[in-house]
Amino acid sequence: MPPTREHAELKLQPLPQAGRSLAEQVISEVRRAVHSGAMVPGRLYSVYQIAEQLNVSRSPVREAMLRLVEAGLVQVERNRGFRVVLPHPREIVEIFGVRLALELPAVRRAAGAGPAGLGAALRETMERMAAAVSAGDEELFFHLDQALHDRMLVAAGNGRARAIVGGLRDTMRILGSSTDDASRTLRQVHEEHEPIVAAVAAGDAGGAVRAMRAHLTNTGLILAAQAARAQGEPVDVAALWAAVVDEPVVEEPAVEEPVVEEPAG
Repeated sequence: MPPTREHAELKLQPLPQAGRSLAEQVISEVRRAVHSGAMVPGRLYSVYQIAEQLNVSRSPVREAMLRLVEAGLVQVERNRGFRVVLPHPREIVEIFGVRLALELPAVRRAAGAGPAGLGAALRETMERMAAAVSAGDEELFFHLDQALHDRMLVAAGNGRARAIVGGLRDTMRILGSSTDDASRTLRQVHEEHEPIVAAVAAGDAGGAVRAMRAHLTNTGLILAAQAARAQGEPVDVAALWAAVVDEPVVEEPAVEEPVVEEPAG
């Protein structure tokens, strides 16, 4: 429906309409508008507003809104418009719980029975990620990050897991969740991948699992904490993680003291 008095004011820049699909560009623009404060969570907006200001038809805007609804960033109000909603920390934790359940067995298999040349391919991707860090190209970096994880899932031979993880990562991307902030730099994200790749290349399945668990857990906790701050909620993220993910605690094996027999009296 056309914008009315109940719709919040909105000021966006027209899209370049080159390169990515228009729906993808609309999604990126909505994310930027939310992050910049141009779009305020909870306020009502119209598809007509978005289309007019971005200088596109309503079709790509509707497609973008549907994808944003699926990701949980937008709520549609029938015959009124839509509102931006912020992701709850629990949503973030649930996503990473699923990723842990799928990617840990996958990286174990990739390390133990991956195809020849996997290690070299992963190292090549890591080199490209390092170049993206040096160039400050966040978009390219996270594209390569996703490609790195995807390559390990392909090597594990589980197409269903690959599809699910890809969908979850798309959801996180649409939500705009990135740990490239004061919490963690691109270089630090790159460094977290190094022990994963090293273990896979060396055929160290146990090491690959430990490194992947550490990386995904750290990323999930940071993103959940960011979501809690954005919502202004006093959430105990560590407790939430323990309750939702229910990762077993790995304890060091007990060291038995040697038994010293007393001499017979």
